[in-house]
Amino acid sequence: MSDNKYDQSFEVLEKRELVSNTFHFVIHAPLLAKKIQAGQFIIMRPTKISERMPLSIAGWDREKGTITVIIMSAGRTSTEATAKNVGDCFEDIVGPLGKRSHVTKFDGACVVIGGGYGTGAVIPTARDLKALGNRVIGIVGARTKDLLIMVEELEEVCDEVILTTNDGSIGVEGFVTTALEQIMEKEKVSFTIAIGPVPMMKAVSDLTEGKEIQSWVSLNAIMVDGTGMCGACRVSVGGKTKFACFHGPDFNGHEVDYTELMTRQKMYVEKEKLALDAMKGQEA
Repeated sequence: MSDNKYDQSFEVLEKRELVSNTFHFVIHAPLLAKKIQAGQFIIMRPTKISERMPLSIAGWDREKGTITVIIMSAGRTSTEATAKNVGDCFEDIVGPLGKRSHVTKFDGACVVIGGGYGTGAVIPTARDLKALGNRVIGIVGARTKDLLIMVEELEEVCDEVILTTNDGSIGVEGFVTTALEQIMEKEKVSFTIAIGPVPMMKAVSDLTEGKEIQSWVSLNAIMVDGTGMCGACRVSVGGKTKFACFHGPDFNGHEVDYTELMTRQKMYVEKEKLALDAMKGQEA
């Protein structure tokens, strides 16, 4: 055992599959757990030869020294991460990175919106909003009911949670914006935060535009170092260049250039597929 006070094991203490290829991890990281705040994120390497992967934080326990993350197996690095089991350790985790969520006391309701893996990421912000005395409504969206995740956990920190499914298999039939529009028709909404696929975050921002509603989104731009040094995660917000890792990850959704963001996200799709295929070939 090293005497270095900065040593952390990053051991997997708990792992469970939420839906196909999407996993809930509880990881030993006491220094991170001590400092992390809602809206911040980490960068992880599953193995010594892995690429660095940014991840939102779904929760933490400062006393136990643990953090909680949701990882969906999509490319090579995330697949390497989800292959870890209880007792295994991640190679390294850096954080907390980014700025905390923008929360205060609002006159109207606060709506937190999660799509896919983003549902876990909105939980800490929902908890902070609730602690400030806000009425907090959660919306969780998925294509079908079998893909909904972290609903019970979100219910614990919200006054109300609404489910939406594209196929109508449970809850409101349609998208998260369908439920948000229904809420806006019934009561005053002062704040929204949406975390998930970029088209979903754009749709929420478009719906709230010009309605005196603060609308925040957490941008999942491509990242490398996570401290604003490399510039890989640059995004255009309000006509200015920002770094998602340093100035964000939360930004005013009404000012984000989503077209540029989606274009940049596709830059390495083919290379990512080649890396994943190569890994699968090695395992065969």
